[in-house]
Amino acid sequence: MGLDRKLRMGMVGGGNDAFIGSVHRSAALMDGRVEFVAGALSSNPEKAKTSARELLLPEKRSYGAWQEMLEKETKLPEGEKIDFVSIVTPNHVHFPVAKAFAEAGIHIICDKPMTYSLAQAKELVQIVDESGIVFALTHNYIGYPMVKQARHMVKNGEIGDILKFVVEYPQGWLLTPLEKEDQKQASWRTDPERSGVSNCMGDIGSHCENLAHYITGLEIKEMCADLKSILGRPLDNDGNILLHLENDACGILYASQFSAGDENNLRIRVYGTKGALEWHQEDPNDLWYRTNDGPAQLYRRGNGYLCEAAQRATRLPPGHPEAFIEAFANIYGNAADTIRARMLGNEPTALESDFATVVDGARGMAFIESAVESSKSDQKWYAMKRYQ
Repeated sequence: MGLDRKLRMGMVGGGNDAFIGSVHRSAALMDGRVEFVAGALSSNPEKAKTSARELLLPEKRSYGAWQEMLEKETKLPEGEKIDFVSIVTPNHVHFPVAKAFAEAGIHIICDKPMTYSLAQAKELVQIVDESGIVFALTHNYIGYPMVKQARHMVKNGEIGDILKFVVEYPQGWLLTPLEKEDQKQASWRTDPERSGVSNCMGDIGSHCENLAHYITGLEIKEMCADLKSILGRPLDNDGNILLHLENDACGILYASQFSAGDENNLRIRVYGTKGALEWHQEDPNDLWYRTNDGPAQLYRRGNGYLCEAAQRATRLPPGHPEAFIEAFANIYGNAADTIRARMLGNEPTALESDFATVVDGARGMAFIESAVESSKSDQKWYAMKRYQ
């Protein structure tokens, strides 16, 4: 017998002026599998309550602090309390909230990067493993159908053995000192107390690492990183990294927040012994396949020739664009299906469990800290930190 109701979601962070909170809510509710029932939507109790009223949460499920939310939700009957919590706070708050909810047996969907430090990430991996909860990390770019198609083609050997990847994510939004104008997103991201050891690599460089790992399956062995900051900021705004991978392949990873004119220009190219793939986030419905002995082929989202994972991640027919929030919704949809399966005592399928996990989050933190330390080191090649 199936679970004959929607999953109940609570949210920590994501108040009325938080961009990413509204994205998460839209994604979670898109497919009708989830209902938003409770929240501690700001570290400011008054703002948390105001945001909850604006989002039409019932007063009794509107909390002034996440600790209050955890205490009261866990005391509710099984038929009322939240099934999972969505954590959409600045980075430094992720770990204490995730730790507390995991230890209480509540499933978690968390924004990236997963924690403030690698040490916290390793601890969280152990806590999640011991608790048996579902933990999903919202690296949303792996939710795009054509990214799933690229992964499928690599696994199928259609480009041969991987020789190299080039992944880049230039933005231009921090070219000017927005943090001095109290712009919220700039203020906390450029603050080491809230962001962690890195800004650019932690924020968008981690997406590059996750995307490359998802498509290729390859681990980073060592790196040579050069991180840069402008305007006297204490954290990096740009980074250029050479990579050595586990199969003797190589990689180039570039992320920047002061590349003038760029918006969210995430792009990846993967080169193999038989051919190459290219995907561009700003043209997300296209995937290019190229070889030396024939014309370039364009794979398009929504067509019947795509793999099962790409088909599952598709909502609209060909020619009707799908993009950012739909990709986010694919992460929430798969996580919700996995939570539902676990609640029914079933093992989720590979398609249902297709999302970044707590282990991916720990690998991301190892990448971030390794990049920062490599950039400071005199070593040409710096070994990637262990994350398990």
